[in-house]
Amino acid sequence: MDLSYTPEEEDFRARLRDWLAGVLPALPPKPSPDDWPGRRAYDLGWQRRLHDAGYADVHWDVSPILRLIFLEETEQAGAPYVGANFVGLLHAGPTIAAEGTAEQRARWLPPILRGEEVWCQGFSEPDAGSDLAALRTRARRDGDAYVVTGSKIWTSHAEVADWCELLVRTDPAAPKHRGITWLALPMDAPGVTVRPLRTLAGSAEFAEVFLDEVRVPLANRVGDENDGWRVTMVTLSFERGTAFAGEVVACRRVLGELAVEARKNGRWDDPALRRRLGGLNAEFRALWRLIQWNVSAAEASGGVPGAGGSVFKLRYSHARQELYDAAAQVLGPDCLDLDRPWVLERLSSLSYTIAAGTTQVQRSIIAERILGLPKGR
Repeated sequence: MDLSYTPEEEDFRARLRDWLAGVLPALPPKPSPDDWPGRRAYDLGWQRRLHDAGYADVHWDVSPILRLIFLEETEQAGAPYVGANFVGLLHAGPTIAAEGTAEQRARWLPPILRGEEVWCQGFSEPDAGSDLAALRTRARRDGDAYVVTGSKIWTSHAEVADWCELLVRTDPAAPKHRGITWLALPMDAPGVTVRPLRTLAGSAEFAEVFLDEVRVPLANRVGDENDGWRVTMVTLSFERGTAFAGEVVACRRVLGELAVEARKNGRWDDPALRRRLGGLNAEFRALWRLIQWNVSAAEASGGVPGAGGSVFKLRYSHARQELYDAAAQVLGPDCLDLDRPWVLERLSSLSYTIAAGTTQVQRSIIAERILGLPKGR
């Protein structure tokens, strides 16, 4: 497979670099991490700038290779991360683009692209653990709406979201993977209660969401009733395919910064540390090549990432944890100082073997869909 870039793709890269060089110095200061209304406004403002410059649609209306170039260049330039726009741009938006009706695409995609609406993800449930298909939030039909009752947990950005990509059980009698439906829930609907959750790192980008007889129009269903598991696999393929590409670039930058810090504080003299950093450098270079392979494969198959995303997610989750463990080795006793660089990221990295599908789930996907091994009983 040819992993080199075409002249047209390199031209896209050059134009993007020029635009970033001009716009980034004029950005306002970032708000406090705990100021979620301020962070929402900041993130939506950045998305509006991307829209006005013609870069808003890179997450689902350009080739996966151009999307990869965009993620690489914006991260290297220090551009704002998608932040509160994460679910809309990288999960719900691509899913609606791939699976939604023309009316649904016209209703929901333009506001995401223009930086007008924020989405959250309502998948995980308190009693389902890593078994997403074991969800118990119920939805029954009542006229032209579903009536939804249940609860969700680890709902990303729920406290500032306008919409939620919501999984519900519409046929309790069906096998658990076949009775699920994918809905777009308006977060201001009567009966929706949001309770923020604070993480180990002190942030509150997650929340519990309680749903008490919430009415969701039938028109908000993406895909057929009881076909939500298949639609969910499309969502998760984007989450595990290219959504972490910018983070790999960020990890490679952190690795270089760790080497600089180690030279300053004398820990570079430790040959074991140098070998560790060298191994991580090779690891992240290989992960970047794997991303390139995955996006090339996605382009050949219509733009939706395949099971290869699970290979990437499995290894990246552990590599990120190993990177920030190495950061603790470089910092020494300062690794307990929450005001030092990389310390909060180390705490956050602990979640990566759980978020977006646990390590065990990824191994099962690889075993069954790539290696062809039989499913466990």
